[in-house]
Amino acid sequence: MTLQNSIISIDRLRIHAFHGVMAQEQKVGADFLVSLHIHYNIWKAMETDDVADTLNYAEACQVVREEMKTPSKLLEHVAGRICKAIFKHFPQATAISLKLTKLNPPMGADCDGASVEVEVRRKEKPLP
Repeated sequence: MTLQNSIISIDRLRIHAFHGVMAQEQKVGADFLVSLHIHYNIWKAMETDDVADTLNYAEACQVVREEMKTPSKLLEHVAGRICKAIFKHFPQATAISLKLTKLNPPMGADCDGASVEVEVRRKEKPLP
């Protein structure tokens, strides 16, 4: 058996936070959905059945919650902070796909939400 790709996913984590350009958004807040796909080598956990050998999704949720506590004007900024924090907390993570959606955004449109999506890879270590 050869491992091609492995991802741990958190789908539509709902968090109330205070991101937005408008003063009211920063005061009242809004509901956000975060979907996160973290790429890493799952092989050892497949063999051992030991939680110590995997990327703990409960910890990943906590990292997201902590970053969502810091208000930002732009969803792009929040997404960038979340990705940096995930890479810092999980050295085994090689890439991240993240979708951050603000539900009911104040933009005068009848829609389910406004989102940003990013896909980032960990920087390779430079050669000596």
